[in-house]
Amino acid sequence: MRHIHVERHRAGASSYIRDIILGGQDGLVNVLGVILAVAAATTSVKIVLIAGLAATFAESISMAAVAYTSTKAQKAHYQKELEREKWEIRNMPKEEEKEVHEIYYYKGFRGKLLDQIVRKITSNKKTWLQIMMREELGLSDDAESPSKSAAVVGFSALAGSFIPLIPFLLLPVYEGMIISITLSVLVLFISGAIKAKVTVGSWLRSGTEMAAIGMGAAIIGYLIGAGFGVVLS
Repeated sequence: MRHIHVERHRAGASSYIRDIILGGQDGLVNVLGVILAVAAATTSVKIVLIAGLAATFAESISMAAVAYTSTKAQKAHYQKELEREKWEIRNMPKEEEKEVHEIYYYKGFRGKLLDQIVRKITSNKKTWLQIMMREELGLSDDAESPSKSAAVVGFSALAGSFIPLIPFLLLPVYEGMIISITLSVLVLFISGAIKAKVTVGSWLRSGTEMAAIGMGAAIIGYLIGAGFGVVLS
């Protein structure tokens, strides 16, 4: 039981880290693109900040709402499948027992050992149900609550959105653009490296991919603003 508790705790922590990175990255990249589009079309720091703040709060609310609805839908789907499996175990036990047999047969178990595993699992309806959910359907009930997910993603998006805005609080538009891009790319690289550390993959590759996403947003945002025919002074 302690092992299961530790694994669930780790899964929950990883889920929150994923939400933090997702919200922060999305907020940063979107706001970076917006403010660079505006900065390329004006020399007014005030206009850049107004546009950036508007995008910041809109993005944060939007991300929080998406996190809430998607997590709620995920939990609703799990509950629906759980009730269906309960009904099948109760009303179609032989068919469900055969499915357990097939699951472990394809895992490589044979003969008496396979029969023992099937009998052991099907002797406990709670264990039986968990096995069917996880092994047959590939579903697990480790998603955090919709409200917590929304809060984590929303606040992370808010924090990430402020990063490209900070230089414009201290510098003129042109210098602010240079520092904003540099700071944003650096933060994205670090975020990508951290994501690889808590999940899987190369930290260098993950960091580079995130940094490239930020540069892509910067280039597109700048080209959109410059495309209106206003050049930087």
